[in-house]
Amino acid sequence: MAAPRVLLLLSGRPESVSFAQSVCGLLGAGPGLGPWPTHCSLKRGQLILSDRPFPEASTRLPIQPLAPKAKQPLNRGVDLGVAVLLQSSDQTVLLTRRTRTLRISPNLWVPPGGHVELDEELLDGGLRELWEESGLQLPKDRFSWVPLGLWESAYPPRLSWGFPKYHHIVLYLLVISQESQQQLQAQIQPNPGEVNALMWLRPDVAAAVAATEDGTETAGFLHQNLPPSVPAIQLEEDGGARPVLLPMSTLLQTTPTTAEDKERVSTGTKFALRLWLQYLGR
Repeated sequence: MAAPRVLLLLSGRPESVSFAQSVCGLLGAGPGLGPWPTHCSLKRGQLILSDRPFPEASTRLPIQPLAPKAKQPLNRGVDLGVAVLLQSSDQTVLLTRRTRTLRISPNLWVPPGGHVELDEELLDGGLRELWEESGLQLPKDRFSWVPLGLWESAYPPRLSWGFPKYHHIVLYLLVISQESQQQLQAQIQPNPGEVNALMWLRPDVAAAVAATEDGTETAGFLHQNLPPSVPAIQLEEDGGARPVLLPMSTLLQTTPTTAEDKERVSTGTKFALRLWLQYLGR
């Protein structure tokens, strides 16, 4: 039997997590609250989480609880994912729009990311996903990185859409390139099977987007200095790409109550953007 991808230490004892359990709930957090600090060991191909310090813990990260609380009689574990928030030297971050044909989160704006392979270092998994989705290969001496936080994710994101079919813990990594947005953009070759558009967000736009999480007030961020639209690159069916202007209203969409593939920034991405802004503030 394969080792669990997400392992908890509860009162010092290792416990695996089933698909139907909330990781944050087991760690003592309540759904809809947070983020909660948790001690982490970022081992090869596995994430170990604990509500108290333990010898192998390499960092302490915020984790955001799962929103829908559903019990399912499924004998499955929790999957491990990683996403790279790529920051250029001029302090913009890359988001990509997932194609409509993908099974998980179609038509959402997210950082490049995906599943971590068995025995794969978590940073290596993030860089691999970055390369597979955007074509970017970062020279090892031209970037630094830091873990930002953890997101407990279910898809679909609302019980009104049906019971969740996927359950992940996603590790968000901030990768800081020494190259500018223009230099990085010149190297991008998106994978049309996964990505159909991309854009770079400035901190002020990211702050407005991050404030639109369900249940939060956004009016304070919608000031006159915000642009009405954000430049993006959209892939064409013939393989070409063209510049487009994405309305700010699209980026400020929240999760719908029905199963619509409405274009928007994912809730987990908004959480990661808030952590990025906090990092810039420090």
